[in-house]
Amino acid sequence: MVFAFGVVLFALGIGFSIALHEFGHLLIAKAFGMKVRRYFIGFGPRLFSFRRGETEYGFKAIPAGGFCDIAGMTALDELDPDEVDRAMYKQSAWKRIAVMLGGPISHFALGMVLIYVLAVGFGLPNLDATDKAVAGAVGCVAPTQSADGSYAECTGEGPAQRAGLQAGDTIVAVDGKPTPTFADVIAATQALTGPAPFTVERDGREVTLTIDVEPVQRYVVRPGDPEPQPATVGAIGVSPVSYAPTEHNAVSAIPGTVAFTGTMFEKTWESLLKFPEKVPAVVRSIGGEERSADTPISVVGASVIGGQVAERGLWEVFILLLASLNFFIGIFNLLPLLPLDGGHMAITTYEKVRDMVRRALGKAKAAPVDYTKMLPLTYVVLIIGGGVTVLTVIADVVNPIQLFP
Repeated sequence: MVFAFGVVLFALGIGFSIALHEFGHLLIAKAFGMKVRRYFIGFGPRLFSFRRGETEYGFKAIPAGGFCDIAGMTALDELDPDEVDRAMYKQSAWKRIAVMLGGPISHFALGMVLIYVLAVGFGLPNLDATDKAVAGAVGCVAPTQSADGSYAECTGEGPAQRAGLQAGDTIVAVDGKPTPTFADVIAATQALTGPAPFTVERDGREVTLTIDVEPVQRYVVRPGDPEPQPATVGAIGVSPVSYAPTEHNAVSAIPGTVAFTGTMFEKTWESLLKFPEKVPAVVRSIGGEERSADTPISVVGASVIGGQVAERGLWEVFILLLASLNFFIGIFNLLPLLPLDGGHMAITTYEKVRDMVRRALGKAKAAPVDYTKMLPLTYVVLIIGGGVTVLTVIADVVNPIQLFP
């Protein structure tokens, strides 16, 4: 029941972000005196609509997007007599760009609101969190451990610190054995005693340190024994980097949200650049290959993941996923490709620069860009985008991402 609730709630969140996107266009267009004919959520047959002023508002049957029909978005648009002077393509370049920016900015604004809620309600996670064996605190080695998990006091430098291991180093191998995770480091170290080579990655290069592993008493879980038992194992005095969320109050959450948003932009852009190379993995997953959690997903897949985290009560992850999706959609829409908002902004910018050059040369302002000449490229973008959407939907149905085993 909670899973279904999470799926529906996440889908509604996506629907709201789409509605807000189109409302961003509408709000700025109206502010500049442009005529907005229609504002609809969805596509296909009309479910219902109403008119307020000169704009028709409504919903359509297929909840897979929406549109804001602004009179004269391009010179190809047929205009009524009362729309000629208010046509969007006749407005100054900065006004047209502002209208196009209204959509992406709405996603960024919603994303920041969600991050602020996350900061106040749950704390902000460390987005640099990784499964790699990154060293956190480096210090002394407690000689013993109590049954309750507490450690005896210790002072001075530990073996790792004496050997030159530093916080932030990634331990990639212990005694020649690869250590992908910190758990692997612990397991490999506990089996050692005396000097042993530890390979660490630091500033993009690998360094091998000889660390004198100390024998200590710890409570460990052995295979076949469910209860921890005391044993003598090796230790070097290093703990994993902490990825605990940073807690905020209502005031500190403001700068925290701004900083976190900057990191989100960076991560989202990196993800967008890697998007094309991950599409083949989606195709292979349709054929039955195990689906990686970082493969592209559709609205269907995103909603299913929202249901999975809601089912486990991980509402902080739910909020972060919805914020991440909004940042991705916002940045994606800024790409200079038609029919995306960024494509329209690119053409507007081209017209502005072109006319500035013509004016400097004593020539008259040129006619608006002929969008019919851009149709072949637009169709290519639509076909590729539509194809990826179909592939991800199919993959999300036949082989959905499972965050939890």
